[in-house]
This record gives sequence, structure tokens and C-alpha cells, in this order.
Amino acid sequence: MLGLMQNQPLLQSSLIEFAAANHGDTEIVSRRVEGDIHRYTWADAARRARQLAHALDGMGLAADARVGTLAWNGYRHLELYYGVSGTGRIIHTINPRLHPEQMAWIVNHAEDEALCFDMSFLPLVQQIHSHCTTVKRWVALCDADKLPADSGIPNLTSYEALIANQNTAYDWPQLDENTASGLCYTSGTTGNPKGALYSHRSNILHAYAAVMPDAMALSSRDAVMPVVPMFHVNAWGTPFSMAMTGCKVVFPGPQLDGKSLYELIEAEQVTFSAGVPTIWQMLLMHVQSKGLRFSSLNRTVIGGSACPPAMIDAFADLGVRVIHAWGMTELSPLGALSTLKLKNESLPADEKRRLLAKQGRPIFGVDLKIIDENGEDLPHDGTTYGNLMARGNWVIERYFRFDKSAVIDGGWFHTGDVATIDPDAFMQITDRSKDVIKSGGEWISSIDVENIAMGHPAVAMAACIGMPHPKWDERPIAVVALKPDAQLTREELLAFYEGKLAKWQIPDDVVFVDAIPLGATGKMLKIKVRQMLGDYKLPDL
Repeated sequence: MLGLMQNQPLLQSSLIEFAAANHGDTEIVSRRVEGDIHRYTWADAARRARQLAHALDGMGLAADARVGTLAWNGYRHLELYYGVSGTGRIIHTINPRLHPEQMAWIVNHAEDEALCFDMSFLPLVQQIHSHCTTVKRWVALCDADKLPADSGIPNLTSYEALIANQNTAYDWPQLDENTASGLCYTSGTTGNPKGALYSHRSNILHAYAAVMPDAMALSSRDAVMPVVPMFHVNAWGTPFSMAMTGCKVVFPGPQLDGKSLYELIEAEQVTFSAGVPTIWQMLLMHVQSKGLRFSSLNRTVIGGSACPPAMIDAFADLGVRVIHAWGMTELSPLGALSTLKLKNESLPADEKRRLLAKQGRPIFGVDLKIIDENGEDLPHDGTTYGNLMARGNWVIERYFRFDKSAVIDGGWFHTGDVATIDPDAFMQITDRSKDVIKSGGEWISSIDVENIAMGHPAVAMAACIGMPHPKWDERPIAVVALKPDAQLTREELLAFYEGKLAKWQIPDDVVFVDAIPLGATGKMLKIKVRQMLGDYKLPDL
């Protein structure tokens, strides 16, 4: 017997219409590429998304056409999220930090039929447009009078001119909720990037989970500033969770330095933000160097790579609660977030801190487990570590245009992370499987070594890698970039590790560098760190 309930498809168009109908006067504030601050409302965003939908229909694009974007976090990008996907087409967000050849490869692999870009990316588009064989229309996200007289790009159109005279009413099609809605490629640190193809259903279920109290805990009372980019993994789903709650939105645009972020947070009274550790490091350095405080910001989600406990403590000292998160492009991206259970509230402060430094508990809709090299399940005892597996309602089944499934028996996706899971379901990443250091038959977590280095007040960023050793197989070294004007010696940092790690886990050496190379999503590139060291040998060899 079936239930007697209405059955409406889970579609992204319903999110923007909900926000417009119920939170229509709530502000969306954007720092634009042009340098000024733009203000409008959820009702305005919905109206312009409908105009965009008409414009896309008029372009003659295929019903399932991919529409690429090269854009910062801003109101026009938000309109593309809804105007493209609402019509049944697929928004393909492209990371502008990738190499131009890689970007062109991605555009061609996706077969984008149109590509919309912020004017700050015009030089990039001029580099790649002749190599993008499937793109029929190029759209600059600007006013008509800001188009360059001779860009060299055929069929270049101004976004504002494109939507200006379109009807503000639009009947969104009632699609199958499993229809593809968004496409995002992995950062491709090795080999060609692979595309994760999200659906309307997966994105809305992900948004429902994200706003829950044990996740991001978003509400209409928040002013949310997503610093994590909309060009990668849907800015962790915030364009959908923000519409679902009807909160105030603050888009930082291209200015992501510590000073600019702090000033925007204060000016717009931001209560919640989300970003990767490298961005927050810049913000904290600005705030601490100026002796500043936050008057409104009370929590931030940090993910993308492991958040050093020292960063959690630094935010806590400023009255900001860090929600440590873990996810992947292939998980849309949220898989786990770290919040305490009722039973944990009575624990000593150090125990609470230890739990909150973990990547957290899975949210409903995602299952996690760990397995050994033979594929056997391992115990969730908090000490046994293994290969982390995931499955769920917004976990990838296979990559776009890949015949081979990305999952194994039972629908489990191999994340490539090594982790422990404790009896209360708190998961902690100990390493990427390719970065684990094996020394004398024992495993050393590079993340633990990095986190301790990051706790030193002179250290801006640290990477730990294993170097070959004839007796121990590998030994760890710390590669460190210092804060501006900071002084630190090799011996001082090695002494800083004493008592914090077992002696055999302490790095054998410290190598100081000007900067740690970062990838397109703000993660450390350990392959490039190894390349930087060239012919380096451990000091005792």
C-alpha cells in the first residue's frame, strides 16, 4: 500500500521561488568585480533568474546543454545557478585557478555550449576561447557599456543586455528530480580532472542536511558569507541552503584578503561564514595583528583540508565557534561535521576540544566506514585506522562520461582518505592514503605533524612529507613557511614537538621555504613540495 501524500519533485527552481515568496525583502549583498557594493533582494534574484531562463531558451541551447561559468561569488553567479538549472540545463562551474590548458580540456570534455565569465577573467577567456570547440555563445557578466570594443571573442554578449528585455514571469518546467543540475570537475592534481554530475534531488537533500543543527545550523536569522568559491562544489551547497532558509547573503567577490573580508563581515554584520584554512589564516593574521574583534560573526565552517587545532583555538579566543567539516567534490561535498552530542557536554574542556578537532560525525544521508587493504570492515574504536568509504544520497555513483562505476560492492565510494571512527561516530582523517608516511613498519600521520607546526606562533603554513631512508623506509620532515617578519630556527621548531608526539614521530628535519604551493582549491600540493626539495637528503644520511 502506498501513502496518500502529495508527490512534488525536488527541484532547485522551488528553492528560489520559496525564498522570493517568503523572504523576498531579505538582502543579497555583493562586492562586485567592478569594486562597488551591489544590493538587492531574494525577490530581485528570482525575477532576474526567470529573465535569464527566457534568454537561455532563446539562445537555442539543447535541453540538457552545459552552461559554463568562470565567476566569483556574486549575485549574477547566483542567478546563473538558478536560471540555468531551473530550465533543465546544467550549470558547469569552472575553477579559474586551473591551468588554461586544463580549463579548455574541461570545457571540451563537458561540451559546454555557452560560457559566462566575470570581466576579471577576460584575459583567461582570450587565452582559451579558440580551443573551446563546443562553445557557441560567450557571455560577459557585466553591463553592456562595459564590454570591450575589441575583445577578439566571437559572439560576445553582455549579461545585462542578454536579460534586460526578457519577461520577468517564467513557468519553470516540472522536471524529473533526478535530472542533472550541476557539473563540477575535481581539481585534477594527477591526471585529467573528473566530473561530478549533481542532480536536483541530490542538491536539495544535501541542502536539507546542511541546514540542520548538527551541521551548519543555518536559519533566516543568519547573515551568511560563503567565502568558499561558487566555482567549486557549489560553494559547499550554500547557494541552495541559503535559499532554503531565506537568510541574508553577503558575497565577497574577488577580494579575499584578510582586511577586505574583515571589513565586509563587520559592515554587513555577518554571523556565519565558510571557507578553507588558507583563507582563514589570512583573516586571523589581519585581525590579530591589528588587535581587532568580531562584533557579529559567531561561527564558521572550515573544511577543504584539515583545520589545525591552533586555528580552532584562535577563533574561539575571538568568540567564533569553528565547525570542522569534511567532504569531497564527489560528496556534493558534505560528509561529516563536528558538533558535540549531549553526552559530550559534560566532558572536560580538553576532551571537548579534542572531539571538535576531528572532522566530525556523518550527517543523515551519508554512511561512513573504514576498511583494510583487503576490503574487510574495521572496528569503529577510535584508534584503528583504515581506508575511508562513503555512500549516500549525494555521493557520486560514477564520473561524468566514465563508463566505469566509481563505487564498489554495496555502493561504497573509496574516498582516498585514511581515517579512524570512534564509537560515537566521530571520524578523524589521519591522512590522504597517498601521503601516509611509513617509518620502521609504523604509520605516521602527516596531518598530526602539520597541525603541531601550525600551532607555533611563527608558522604561517606547514607541510609534512616522507623522505626515503635506508633503515626506516621513510622519515618525516616538516616544510615550513613563516609569518611575515617572524623568526624561527630548525632547532626551536623541533623542540616545539617534544611532548606532543612520540619521539619516533617527530620530524627528522625542518626545511624553511618562502611559500607552500597551493592547488586550485586552496589545498597544499605535496607533489610540488617534493619537487621544490629537488635533491634534498635527510641530515643523517
